[in-house]
Formats: sequence, C-alpha cells, structure tokens
Amino acid sequence: MLTFVKLGGSLITDKRVENSFRADVAQRVASELYEVYSRRDWYPLLVGHGSGSFGHVAAKEYDTIHGVETPEQWRGFAHVATVAAELNYLMAKALHEAGVPVMRFQPSASALAVDGRIDEMAVEPIRRALMGRLVPLVYGDVAIDSRRGGTIISTETIFFYLARYLPVSRILLLGEVDGVYDASGTVIPTITPQTLDNVERALGGSAGTDVTGGMETKVHDMLALVQEQPNITIRIMNGQTPGLLRDTLLNQAAPGTLITAG
Repeated sequence: MLTFVKLGGSLITDKRVENSFRADVAQRVASELYEVYSRRDWYPLLVGHGSGSFGHVAAKEYDTIHGVETPEQWRGFAHVATVAAELNYLMAKALHEAGVPVMRFQPSASALAVDGRIDEMAVEPIRRALMGRLVPLVYGDVAIDSRRGGTIISTETIFFYLARYLPVSRILLLGEVDGVYDASGTVIPTITPQTLDNVERALGGSAGTDVTGGMETKVHDMLALVQEQPNITIRIMNGQTPGLLRDTLLNQAAPGTLITAG
C-alpha cells in the first residue's frame, strides 16, 4: 500500500519568517517515518514537502506562478529553484539522519508544464527507487511551462501527476491545522465532491505567504484527484501532534479531514 506523505511548508518552516527551517519538527517527523519504514511489514512511502518560507517568499516577489518572460523574471525563476532546493536538502538530511533511506528527486529537472499543470515528468526513476525500498523525496518547485514560460508546481500538483502512474492508495497532507474547518471552527470530518458546496464558504487561505492558494486550492485539487482516481483516500491532518503521523500510517488513528470520491 503506497502512501504519499506531504509535509506542508507551514509545518517544516515558519512561513512568516523567510528561510526559517523548523529543524526540531523535521527531525521528529523523520523519526516517525523511520518507525513506520523499519517495521517488518514494510510500508512503501513517497514523501513530498512544500517550500514554505523558502520558495514562497521568493516566488511572491517575482510572481513566478503567473509566468516568466523578462530577464528579471527568469533570474527570479532560478532563485526560487535554488531556495526550494536548499529546503529540500535540509529535509533530506533530517530523514537520512533518522535512518530513512531517502533519495531526492528534483521536479524541475524533468517536469514540463502546460498552463500550470504538469504535462510530463520522469516517473520511472521514482518507480525504480520504490522497488529498491528507497523513500523518494519530491518538493514544491519551479517548472518550464509551454504557455507561461515558467511557473510554480506545488507538491499537490506533483502528487496529482504521480498518482496517475504509481499505485498510491492514500495521501496524507500534514500542516499546522487539525483539518478543514467549518464556519464555527469545527473540523469537517469528510469532504466529497457531493458535499463540497456545503463547506465551500469555510475554505480560506493559509497563514503566511502561500503563492499556490492555501487550503482552498488544496481541497479543490485533492477533490479533482479522487474524482479521477476514486480508489485513493486523502487526509488533511495536523503534523504538529507528536506520534499522529506514525499512528495514522499504521492505521491506529484517523484524524483530520478525509477527502474521498464518496
């Protein structure tokens, strides 16, 4: 049962402070992933993370998500790629030091997008890494785009593409909130395409700088994914709670908001 795990930028960085890596959180999450990986009944994992206060701050400055045309925008495009890769190195190091056999995959090295959506990206190396019981690590990055010149591809966008080619059965999205909240501040237990209208007004942006749209975009993207791949379940949950990721991966907890095809 392949699981995609996203470590949100709001979880592993302080999105209000540029280039602020939460090393303690990264180390704890990495240790929980190792606890799951090292079990005899092995669980294949693919991990992704957001760019948080590394990539999003730079991307907002250059408005990279909406296109790249001028020399200054192209320099900004390269800058966003550099700082996103810096955070990826820090997260990979935390996973490695925890004992996870992590292998980094740079999305921008192979991804080609069309108007913000990935049209092609190298999947076979990731597939082979999983076959070798490695844990692939991807991240929110930039991509060459045939219409925009260049753009930002979020971790969710990458997951959406990979889910078409890899046998993923569930996706866990970890941030700093307990799930998707309704108007009264209560976590919505389940969202399906049929119930979206009832919760639409409760969806809002994320705290801090997020050029990819925050919670509203996340929910819409994940609903589109489960409609295309109805066998996948997606859970939005709080990564700040110690042990919750481990317990959820081991089916000992069912926290947050579940997104399904219904």
